[in-house]
Amino acid sequence: MRSPDKSSTKKPMADFAGQSSLYKEFLAEREEILRHKWIESEKVGSDIGFERALLDWIRKHRDQWRTSRRDTSPSQK
Repeated sequence: MRSPDKSSTKKPMADFAGQSSLYKEFLAEREEILRHKWIESEKVGSDIGFERALLDWIRKHRDQWRTSRRDTSPSQK
C-alpha cells in the first residue's frame, strides 16, 4: 500500500494563496515596507529594523499608497 502523496495535499493551498487578491495585496504592501526599510536604513547608515520601518511607513505612506493602488487597479477600469 502506498502512502498518500503529501505534495498533492499542499498544492491546492499553494494555488489558492498564489491567486488570492488579498494575499497579493499583502505581498505588495510588504514589498513597499521592505523598500522603505532599505531607504531609511541607508539614510541613517544602519538597519532600522522591520518593525520601525513598518510603523514609519504606515504613519507616512500607507494611505496614499493604498489610494494609488485602488485608483490604478485593473478592476476599476
